[in-house]
Amino acid sequence: MRGRLGRECVYVPSCRFGLFVALRHWCPPGGRVLMSPVNDDVIFFVVLAAGLRPVQAPLNPLDASIDVDAVPDELWGSLSAVVTTNLYGNPDDAPRLRAKCDALRIPLLEDGAHAIGSEVGGRPVGSWGDASVFSLSKHVGAKAGGFLSCADPGLREALEKTCGDLLLPGRLTAELAYTVRPYAEAAVRGLRLRRAAWATMRMLGLMEREEIRMPLRAEDLGRAVGAAPDLTASDSWVRVDLHDYRLRSGGLRLGRIGRKLDHLDEVLAACRAGTEQLLSTRWARPGPGRAGEVSGAGVDGAGGSGARPVAQPLFRVPLFVADRDASIAALARRGIVVGYLYDPPLDDYAGAGFTDLSPDPHGARWFARHALPVDPLRARQVIDVLEESGARPAEAPGGLEPTRG
Repeated sequence: MRGRLGRECVYVPSCRFGLFVALRHWCPPGGRVLMSPVNDDVIFFVVLAAGLRPVQAPLNPLDASIDVDAVPDELWGSLSAVVTTNLYGNPDDAPRLRAKCDALRIPLLEDGAHAIGSEVGGRPVGSWGDASVFSLSKHVGAKAGGFLSCADPGLREALEKTCGDLLLPGRLTAELAYTVRPYAEAAVRGLRLRRAAWATMRMLGLMEREEIRMPLRAEDLGRAVGAAPDLTASDSWVRVDLHDYRLRSGGLRLGRIGRKLDHLDEVLAACRAGTEQLLSTRWARPGPGRAGEVSGAGVDGAGGSGARPVAQPLFRVPLFVADRDASIAALARRGIVVGYLYDPPLDDYAGAGFTDLSPDPHGARWFARHALPVDPLRARQVIDVLEESGARPAEAPGGLEPTRG
């Protein structure tokens, strides 16, 4: 990761843990942090756990990036930091956000969990911020691990110490469970027992989300916010879907992560091919000239005006359908599970008691309602299902270009 980003990196057990460390290091207690409302609720709870006030940004409805021009001047002046999302790999406008943050003398923090392999402004996502965080659970497929990078190499030692102070001791049972999990999942897939496995997990209380968003539990959350900054007080929200998020990694875990990381470039090449396929369909709606559509680098990483463009949303490709629930059901009948949905937006989910509402929520609501995030590695299967089911493209929000294709 140091070679990819050109900056120092610290290994962390999860992206969410790395983001907490970054927020605590770069933001003053009680500070206000601009973030995307179309984001995992875990990230929202990490911001609260760090003792900060989330401020929801207006979004470009075509790729869910922060709409820099739609953020009012008075709001810019109240911020302590900006956190990007780079949703599904579509980059936020990091060059402009970097310039804004420099002018305001506040840090830019990049969440690159979905964006290993994505570029913006001719540089990798994660190389613009004062700090950036990455997940190895996504493209790498390790289901554990991450990185915290920093622009100032002199901070590496301090960040390592902060991480060390916050980490919990590793557990042998957790290492063994991590080792066995891929074989158990393969058995479930081979025996076609997904539904039975999900029902069992719900019965045992291991499935923590019945809906897209986890239960807010406002009264309990209020007490946790009152105790912040404190990761332990917010643990029941921050740990959802990843209970080992702050455990020290043992040799078994690190060994698998290393082996998976060795194949990252192969995975990204396959993702690019699938992404290009999906973006050529009638359900794709990339904005004109947006970073989410293409970058200036070639598929082989070479720049130049004659290079073939690279599709950017390499983790999931947001297609836009009129009836998303019907499309999800059609895909499920063919064994394709749609995940990484973020509906409703965080300000509608949490309310003004826990976050500052977006000054213009319409873009986020439209994207959250119509985006169908598709794994590019299953592009051909998804296209076939959508064609067979007669899925209609979503109508473009007012003032934007009509659907391509």
